[in-house]
Amino acid sequence: MEPTHLLELKNVTKRYGENLVVDNLSMQVDRGEIVALLGRTGAGKSTVMSLLMGTITCDAGSVRVAGFDPSRDHDALRGMMAVSFQTDRLLPWRTARENVELGMLILKRPKDEVRAKATEWLARVKLIGADDKYVHELSGGMRQRVSLARALAVNPELVLLDESFSQLDHATSSVLRRDFSQIARELKKTCVFVTHRIEDALDIADRVYVLAPPARVCLELNITEEDRLDESRKQALHDQIAQAIGGDEEA
Repeated sequence: MEPTHLLELKNVTKRYGENLVVDNLSMQVDRGEIVALLGRTGAGKSTVMSLLMGTITCDAGSVRVAGFDPSRDHDALRGMMAVSFQTDRLLPWRTARENVELGMLILKRPKDEVRAKATEWLARVKLIGADDKYVHELSGGMRQRVSLARALAVNPELVLLDESFSQLDHATSSVLRRDFSQIARELKKTCVFVTHRIEDALDIADRVYVLAPPARVCLELNITEEDRLDESRKQALHDQIAQAIGGDEEA
């Protein structure tokens, strides 16, 4: 039987030595949903992402992705989850297309399929003609688009974005957020993204979890397309989130 939620944390606690960083945290994400994790520096957002990626384990409670424990069930989740980070993490000796190909090659997809998919995904993220460009020939926004294309090209069910828009200037970040949201919704991808900027969440999230240190939910909000289009409603949500965080941390 398929689990009700694609992703679920239930009563999760995590300590580093004596330092409590995640405090009895519970949250769920349904299939096709885009969820933002917001909070100040030190609220445990990156630790929660590490738990979802399976790079660390919890001390108590459970973390499940499609019913599996990401820290143990690596084979079952292979190719199901993709991650894009704050820095693009591209390999400078590979072209844009070769960087997009990398995840598919690791998953041992057929080489002719890999080349075609990489070219297709560069076009999807609006980088037509950039296939043979090296990292040093790309702007910051273009490099982040390559990173997103690499994550999406493996056709994951779950996409994790760890501050993927935060190092870009406001205009570039805004355009990239919009483009990513359009692709994710078109392909019905489930997405969890960490951000410290309220505007990121309001622009693309269906739901927002605001975390307070040590990581625990202090506010959960649903956001509709109508909210995004109505400036007064959007501002009210912005103010509510800012109050929960304890001030507006937007860059």
